[in-house]
Amino acid sequence: MMERRSLHKEIAESVRRQLLAGLLVAGDTLPTVREMAENWACAPGTVQTAYRELAEQGLIESRPGRGTRIKMSLGDAAGGDTPMRRAMLVHNTETFLLDALTSGYTTEEVEFALHTALDRWRSILGTPNLAPETVLRFVGSHDPAVSYIASRFAEIDLRTAMTVDFVGSLGGLMALAEGKAHIAGCHLWDPETKSYNIPYIQKLLPGRKVALIRVGERNLGLVTAQGNPKGIKTLADLARPDVRFVNRQRGSGTRVWLDTQLSELGISTDDIPGYEDEVATHGEVAQAIAEGRADAGIAIATVANNYDLGFRSLTWEPYDLVLTSDIWEMPQVQGLIKWLALPGTQYAIHDLGGYRTMQTGQVVKIRT
Repeated sequence: MMERRSLHKEIAESVRRQLLAGLLVAGDTLPTVREMAENWACAPGTVQTAYRELAEQGLIESRPGRGTRIKMSLGDAAGGDTPMRRAMLVHNTETFLLDALTSGYTTEEVEFALHTALDRWRSILGTPNLAPETVLRFVGSHDPAVSYIASRFAEIDLRTAMTVDFVGSLGGLMALAEGKAHIAGCHLWDPETKSYNIPYIQKLLPGRKVALIRVGERNLGLVTAQGNPKGIKTLADLARPDVRFVNRQRGSGTRVWLDTQLSELGISTDDIPGYEDEVATHGEVAQAIAEGRADAGIAIATVANNYDLGFRSLTWEPYDLVLTSDIWEMPQVQGLIKWLALPGTQYAIHDLGGYRTMQTGQVVKIRT
């Protein structure tokens, strides 16, 4: 049974390849089911399954007395949101996936790489225009759990999608204050009150009713090369001349926390080689270290684990979703809150590594 499913996929892929190569164009007739079954030495039902898949993608159509014809050619996919355009993307992705798997990577490693790359490009592309009404817009601090939530959002509300824009905690709160986001992601440490998020919310959203939804607590620490060959153990080691540091961007919660710690320890940022080298996500910190461009950085345990790097815990910090009262009653927001509180969601976020999820889904309402 497994062979039959694999073969119908091969038949469908062969048709898509011919379309991409321009060997088939709109109006061309495909072999009959019987002819295709003879060509592939398989049962007619296998071909019918392949043709059904291609028809569902909008690439072919079957009509009584006229056979099965190509519905859309490569040229038709040049612009707009067409089935062929989507099929081309699937084809290119499958080519990448095949190359990665034959090179020895696991599907879990490939999935992590895709999520990491997407997170980076979201930050590079910057803040787009306001999303349509069918999209729930997130702007704020980078977190792999947010990427997970966005990828599963269809499970929460089939009518909507969730877009993600990683610009840092301060940028997220500012976008929320300006009406450019539905939800902000935040983990900002306030040294005066020795607390997270609320002092900044009170400053940036005065006179507003605000709710905080806990995603989880994250293990934040020093990320080093595998085996920590330079023996980096504390923040003071970042000032060593033989240690190259990679930093997070200004406005990120990690950068705010780090600068506070350095100030309290009396460590000048001028003494840290690489302090001015900034990246926008935790994944980029880990990638710089994995590629040998830096010796250390501050990031969460999740990315250190995914890159198989060294990690020394420095603190556990809460990560919250922040939204205002005018957004609170949106059905998709209520769905998100209920979904976060489910044990299955808590387990899934915990399994990303480096998260405590006992408080995941808990809501705190404040009036600023």
